[in-house]
Formats: sequence, structure tokens, C-alpha cells
Amino acid sequence: MARTAPTTARPNVAPELKAWRNALFVVFIVSGLFLSSWVSRVPGVRDSLHLSTDVVGLILLGVSIGAIVGLTVAPPLQARFGTRGGITIVLIAAGLGLAVVGFGATVLASFPVVVVGLALLGLGNGAVDVMMNVSAAAVEKRIGRTIMPLMHACFSIGTVAGAGIGAACAALGISIFWHFSVMAVITIVAGIVAVRFVPNTQDVLDDDAAKASLDTFDDPTVAVGPRRRTFLETVKSQVVVWADWRLVLIGVVMLGMAFTEGSANDWIALASVDGHGLDNAGGALVLDVFVAAMTVGRLIGGPAVDRIGRVWSIRITAALGVIGLLLFILVPSPGAYIAGVVLWGLGASLGFPLGMSAAADDERNATARVAAVAMIGYLAFLAGPPIIGFLGQQFGILNALYVVLVLLVAAFFCAPALRHREPRLAERMPQPDPQHDPA
Repeated sequence: MARTAPTTARPNVAPELKAWRNALFVVFIVSGLFLSSWVSRVPGVRDSLHLSTDVVGLILLGVSIGAIVGLTVAPPLQARFGTRGGITIVLIAAGLGLAVVGFGATVLASFPVVVVGLALLGLGNGAVDVMMNVSAAAVEKRIGRTIMPLMHACFSIGTVAGAGIGAACAALGISIFWHFSVMAVITIVAGIVAVRFVPNTQDVLDDDAAKASLDTFDDPTVAVGPRRRTFLETVKSQVVVWADWRLVLIGVVMLGMAFTEGSANDWIALASVDGHGLDNAGGALVLDVFVAAMTVGRLIGGPAVDRIGRVWSIRITAALGVIGLLLFILVPSPGAYIAGVVLWGLGASLGFPLGMSAAADDERNATARVAAVAMIGYLAFLAGPPIIGFLGQQFGILNALYVVLVLLVAAFFCAPALRHREPRLAERMPQPDPQHDPA
């Protein structure tokens, strides 16, 4: 089949698919908003609880453990309550977790309460990550062009807004308790309103549901597929997918890119304060620069991926990430390390969304496959905070970031696992030039 030119007219999108897509835009924004609200105030929480750098790494572990639990429970939770119900439940959990963190950090000044709140926040974040990405992969296929980077750009927009609000609250001296309480309410209300337009299916890409006619999706309230999966079938599907080595390699890319993104989310504000001498508000603004650069990368990423393919998209962004990290670590000049932050953000922009899309190329067991690669990616969030915290305590926070370079190199070499493999999608979408997307 002849390659479709990038300028070919885009197919018309049914109103139901537009509503579905737009609802997911909001869910992605909300997800970024509540997560960056927390990370933008890490220095303030550290000061409020009088913690050392390595202990900060341990409380960040609470988010990661909660996220791993969320990734594990997402498929059976989605099977039991449907996509709409599942997203609603976990967004409420995330909002409540954020409020508990604010209460524990300022009102009670309690380390255990903050850890519990972060675990709940992480659980909501991990579970919604799986559900919204599976639903986004489904609508991407039915719309017929690459929109997953745009979905994740919405997440980045949420993080930009959350980090900006966090910086303003820090500069104005607004209590972490009130900041987090208001953001919790926004998370819950916006999520509940938006999710009404998401099809209430247990897995919109899975098994027989994948073979359903597109007409089935004309009504977002109709559950897709001839039957709902049992709990045991859902758990079995989560185990079977690990036998796919291509999926494991996709997970390695996710690991490297998630570590690159997560290390910035967790540590860039603190590294800017301790390593480059900025105040807490300045550290939050550096985080805002990072997420803004990542947002730009995701906004322009879709057309770029359609032109050069996933493989070279990952390789180019990984190289940019390496250069950016070296500038941030090694060059004390504000102009240089801010430029490094921009490159670091561009480098982290496409790995997670393209990994999710690649995992969903095979429509069999799509939720389990997405959960599997997300699980590997979230290992970065599990191991990253304590590793960087420990190394930062011993060698300085900037030197601790060298570990990110190793994982970026691994992602570079494992990038071929993300090649488009699904013929039906390939026929509907603009194709990359084979010479630009080698195996």
C-alpha cells in the first residue's frame, strides 16, 4: 500500500468519538494536576517535617508503592466497575490522598500520615494511568491517527498548571494544607464530570471486544464485547502477557523514560534549590520549565512520530535527554542549566505515550499489556526516589542524577521494540518511511 502523505486530509471524527477523546483530555489534565501539586511542594513538605534528603526519598517511596498497587488492581477494578466507574473511584482516592498529605504535613506535622496520604495518592495515580491509557489507545485506533502524545501533552499541561500553582502558593506563603485541599476538590469534581463521556467498558481493546463493529462505539454508554471477564480471567491475562519478550523490551524503554521523567518530577525542584542555590519558589519554577518543555514535545510529537516512526522518535528524544542532563548537572550558569532542563523535558516527552501505544498494538489482552509495561515503567518510580535520595545524600543531588543517563542509553538501544506491528492500524494511519524506522 502506498505511503500516505502527511498532508492527506484527516478522516472525519464521529461526535461520540470526539466526546470520548475530549473527556480523556480532561482526565489526563486532572491526573497531571494532582500529581504536580504534590511534587511542586516537596521542598515545603521537607522543611515542614524537618527531613533529610535521604528521608525525602523514603517518603517518595510511598507514592511509588501506592502506584504499583494501583497498577495491579486496575484491570480487576476495571473489570468489576467498568472504565467509567473505575476511573471515578481512583480519582476520588487520589484527591483524598492529596488532602491527607496536606493535613499530615502542616496540621499534624506527622511523617506516618504523610506516607499514608502519598500511598493513597500513588494508588489513584497508578490505577488511573492504566485505565485512561487503555481507553486513549482505543479511541486513537478508532479515530485513525496518532493522538497518544497529545493525550500525554494534556497530562503535561496539567503538570504545568499544577507546578505553576504550587510555585505561586510557595511564593505567597499559602499553607500546603489549603493548597492541597483545594486541588483535591478540583481533581474529584472535574474527573467525575468528564468521565461521563468515556465508554463504560471493561476493556475496549480486549479480545472479542476488539472485533466489534465501530458502530458499537456510537453510543458511549454501551458496554462492548459479548461478555464481561471474570476476576480469575483478568488475573490470568495479567500473568500471560509477561511471556512476550517484545513487551518486556517495551517495558525497558518505559523504565528509562519513566525514570527520566520521574527523576525530574521528584527531584528537579530540590536539585535546583540544593545544587544551584535557588529558593523554594525558584525550584518550583524550574519544574515548570521542565514540564512546559515536555508538553511542547508531546504537542508536536504525533505528526513527528507519523513521519519518522516510533524508533527514531525514541532515539532522538533519548539523545536530547542525555545532553540536557549533562548541562543541568555540569554547568552552573543559569542559562546553561535552564537550557538543559528544556532538553531534559523534550527527552522525556514521548517515551511513556509511545510505550503505551506500542503495548496496545496487539488488541488481545490490551489492559493487561498496558498494565504490564506500566508496571515496568513504574519500577522507576519505586526504585528511583530512594536510590537518588541515597546517592544525593552521599555524593550530592546533582551527581546522583547520573544514574538517569544509564537508563536513557538502555531506552535508546531497546527502541526497535516499539515499531508499529498492527497491520490494520498501519493501513489507516500515515506510515513512517521504512528507512527511518529500522528494526
